[in-house]
Amino acid sequence: MKFHFVTVPIHGGDPVEEELNRLLASHRVVAVDRQLVSDGARSAWVNCITYVDEENVAGADAGKKPPRVDYRDLLPDAEFQVFARLRDLRKRLSEQEGVPPYALFTNEQLAEMVRKKVRSPSELAKIDGVGAARLEKYGRAFLEVLRTALPVPAPAVAAVAAAPAPAQVR
Repeated sequence: MKFHFVTVPIHGGDPVEEELNRLLASHRVVAVDRQLVSDGARSAWVNCITYVDEENVAGADAGKKPPRVDYRDLLPDAEFQVFARLRDLRKRLSEQEGVPPYALFTNEQLAEMVRKKVRSPSELAKIDGVGAARLEKYGRAFLEVLRTALPVPAPAVAAVAAAPAPAQVR
């Protein structure tokens, strides 16, 4: 990954803005962070562009997208239904926040949540790429879907079945 920093003045920033647009159009951009620096007539937008340096990525074909993964084919039907519910939740939350869905979780991370039958924050944190910030911000909502949609693991069912029946009150 590479970073590129561009400062676009509020007044007279058209040439810099054009340079920024050329950069964005010619690279695979991962993220754009921007901050307004307020300094009267010298105010400017400061942008940090994170992008993939495709020339230095082993085996990367510039401009070629990786093959699309169809999780309907990879997951059993019951698991795909849970995956679809997680994907819908991700879409709703990303639209509310005005960020792309993959900024919350990738499809691969959602599928891993389902495959591993994640039920707790500690299990969610074990998925590659899920750090403390994502866990704090989105964990509760995604865990709620996982807990309600996935069956209770077999050992927990057996423990409930083996428990003595409560005494009846007369």
